[in-house]
Amino acid sequence: MKPRAVRGMNDVLPDISGTWQYLQEIVREVVESYGYREIRLPIIEYTELFRRSIGEVTDIVEKEMYTFLDRNDESLTLRPEATASMVRAAITNGLLHNQRQKLWTSGPMFRYEKPQQGRYRQFHQFDVEAMGFAGPDVDAELIILCARMWQRLGLSRLTLEINSLGTNAARAIYRQELIDYFTTVKNQLDEDSIRRLGQNPLRILDSKNPELRDIIAAAPVMIDYLDEESVQHFAGLKSLLDSAGVAYSVNPRLVRGLDYYNRTVFEWVTDALGSQGAVCSGGRYDGLVEKLGGRPTPAIGWAMGIERLVALFITCDGVAPRRDSHVYIVAAGDKALARAFELTEELKDGIGAVRIEVNLGGGSFKSQLKRADKSGALYALILGEDEIAGDVVGLKPLRSGEAQRSIPLAGILAELKTVLGELD
Repeated sequence: MKPRAVRGMNDVLPDISGTWQYLQEIVREVVESYGYREIRLPIIEYTELFRRSIGEVTDIVEKEMYTFLDRNDESLTLRPEATASMVRAAITNGLLHNQRQKLWTSGPMFRYEKPQQGRYRQFHQFDVEAMGFAGPDVDAELIILCARMWQRLGLSRLTLEINSLGTNAARAIYRQELIDYFTTVKNQLDEDSIRRLGQNPLRILDSKNPELRDIIAAAPVMIDYLDEESVQHFAGLKSLLDSAGVAYSVNPRLVRGLDYYNRTVFEWVTDALGSQGAVCSGGRYDGLVEKLGGRPTPAIGWAMGIERLVALFITCDGVAPRRDSHVYIVAAGDKALARAFELTEELKDGIGAVRIEVNLGGGSFKSQLKRADKSGALYALILGEDEIAGDVVGLKPLRSGEAQRSIPLAGILAELKTVLGELD
């Protein structure tokens, strides 16, 4: 019986991993160009961290976390998202003592969900967080840098939805309005919504049950209950987005699925991936640092699903640059193979970015040249008994009709620098 991958946890094969690398490099370049720095985090945290941050009455905590007891009978969880871990790391390492932080991280997350297109049990996110910034300017920056990413990647089928959830006090008033409204239609609610009605009625607005669509559409909207400070904050955000030329629509039903959000929330959505339309989502969580034991600290961030970004890029006919070898060395005989390894290191010392593949496993000149062509290399370097005896190497262009030339071994470095030019 062949071994199987765990359901919902997928291998990323070489033919597609190059696209992953390309997209992640572009995202990292854009994010770092705005002053954000990388932080690397463990994939396992104490379960209590997520219960306190995400909220007990959420699908993630109730149904989806991979939680287990370690040998000390302590409850640990594979991280289902990165924000809580980012905040925990900032508190643990004293990063917020009279400081502000602009951070990013990336890596695998884990949720026990029904696997489907764009939704997996092990998935990968790129996560960006700004801590210590209270005004709408940082909200705008985080959204604008997303627009810059889409531009760099040539993605046009994305639209921005924004909303404000107000302060905790404003949400408490709105929460009661929702309870009053949904109580009047309680006999039409599903089991999950009835349970949430007494615990967190805002989560009903996030229901994916199509039978509740009309009921939810008629519910009161948060934006009508915003406190004045949140109204001004939201107006400031919209003004900055307008100034930057970033188009958006206000979606009063956008609440996000995690309990820690307040004020600004946003999603970049696409119509290109079917029902899994959210590609990048985020918002403010001004109370989370204090809730987890730190000093009161305003904060905001977003997370982007890398699998969905890759799928969108491919759907929109994006093509990542190939990373084939520049040079493939064909070597016939033991002396030639030994010289090939020696030459490879000499060339790498002289041209740091050169990608060189040495033929392994022997074979005739003909079979080795076939491998060289299949490798995608631009040039083949040919070493055989005659070349070794004459202290030369054959230089064969593989992507043009130019003839093979014989180059002195002492001059091959300079020749490759000339023909390869600037390397990425």
